[in-house]
Parts: sequence; structure tokens; C-alpha cells
Amino acid sequence: MKVWVVLVEEQTVTRSKNSALEKIESHEKLCRIMQKQTHEKINKLETQIDRIERILIGCAGALLMGMGGMITALIFKL
Repeated sequence: MKVWVVLVEEQTVTRSKNSALEKIESHEKLCRIMQKQTHEKINKLETQIDRIERILIGCAGALLMGMGGMITALIFKL
């Protein structure tokens, strides 16, 4: 009787270890998937930010050149 109880306890411990390992592995897999998705989103945002920066720099340059032209036109009129 005692041998049977020991075997049942060993099987239960083995099952719980396997179950715990499976949970850890599935959690790690989920974390890797989420990390990949997060990395892709960050890269997408980075390209969008670069595009907006270029547009803003271009607009600022155009404004500065326009203002410089107006200032020079006013200076020559005086």
C-alpha cells in the first residue's frame, strides 16, 4: 500500500513540475511575441517621427528664407 502511495505522489510531483514548466514556456513565448510586436511598433513610430522632423525642418527653412527675403526687401526700400 505504501509503495502505491509513493508512486502516486511521485507522479503528481512530476505532473506539477511539467505543468509549471509548460506554464513558464508558454509565458516566455507570449513575452517574445509581445516584445516583437512592441519592437515593430517602436520602429514604425521612429520612421513617422523622422518624416515629421524632415517636414518641420523644411517648413522652418522656407519660413526663414521668406522672412529673410522680406527683411532684405524692406532694407533696400529704406
